[in-house]
Amino acid sequence: MNILVTGGVGYIGSHTSVELLNNGHDVIIIDNLSNSKRETVGKIEQITQKKITFYQGDVTDKQALAKIFQAHHIDGVIHFAGLKAVGESVDKPLLYYQNNLISTMALAEACLTYEVKQFVFSSSATVYGDQTSPMHETMPLLSTTNPYGETKAMSERILQDVIKKHRKLSIVLLRYFNPVGAHSSGLLGEDPSGIPNNLVPYITKVAKGELEKLFVYGNDYDTVDGTGVRDYIHVVDLAKGHVAALEKLKSGLEIYNLGTGKGTSVLEMIEAFEAVNGISIPYQITERRPGDIATCYADVSKIKDQLGWSATLKVEDMLRDAWQFERQL
Repeated sequence: MNILVTGGVGYIGSHTSVELLNNGHDVIIIDNLSNSKRETVGKIEQITQKKITFYQGDVTDKQALAKIFQAHHIDGVIHFAGLKAVGESVDKPLLYYQNNLISTMALAEACLTYEVKQFVFSSSATVYGDQTSPMHETMPLLSTTNPYGETKAMSERILQDVIKKHRKLSIVLLRYFNPVGAHSSGLLGEDPSGIPNNLVPYITKVAKGELEKLFVYGNDYDTVDGTGVRDYIHVVDLAKGHVAALEKLKSGLEIYNLGTGKGTSVLEMIEAFEAVNGISIPYQITERRPGDIATCYADVSKIKDQLGWSATLKVEDMLRDAWQFERQL
């Protein structure tokens, strides 16, 4: 199939593009490079030995989208493009609502206009808000705890309303938990600008000496050691989950969690990194971060039962691969 990957040069998009190409699909990418680098396209091609069609553009730009849909016969889209930092979304809510919602609506409209029937949406476990784990797809989405999560919940509702009218569409909402790690080649990984918002790249920057120490946001949560517990999933497992969802799409709408079904605390992640890589990580406990919750991990039985997908890589693999990537930057 010809698959349009929005945000395909970013962290998760690039790994998914690799898995799509490895599974025999052709990949067309649109990315505005706001949080990614143009040279990543060459790295994807180096890993797969296959060519990509790349467009630098913004998914909120309807004219830019129209040119791509007119130039290619597109069989399906995977929509990653969006702003994704929880803390930043609290500080800049309007930016997040404008970018994340308009991009989803513009892409859905283009799919309807050009009769593209397969749509995979990059959602998030933040849509569950502060509910009891394990999080299950049937849980009501009562309220989120930050604007980022709300943009994902609203995008889900938009797509659910679209499919009520356009029943020939096939839409999958994939609710990510916490993607970490890097490609085993060391060529692809998470390389955010400035101080990382996510734990593992923060740890690797400290390990490399680029940052003095890691700040741990809160140690008074009701968890095993007081620090936040999350379901960390290797980004390669996550990418393979997208391919499984795309290849087995049926008409209608489905929702799947993408996680491991197991929670790991911040301090447990630090200890695991130190054990796997033999490097000490200095850290300091500081106040909680706005929008964070204590515990969040997935119930992954639905995607395993229906699509035959499950995560295979462990926390140790994630942290080893993340450090290998960081050392090569």
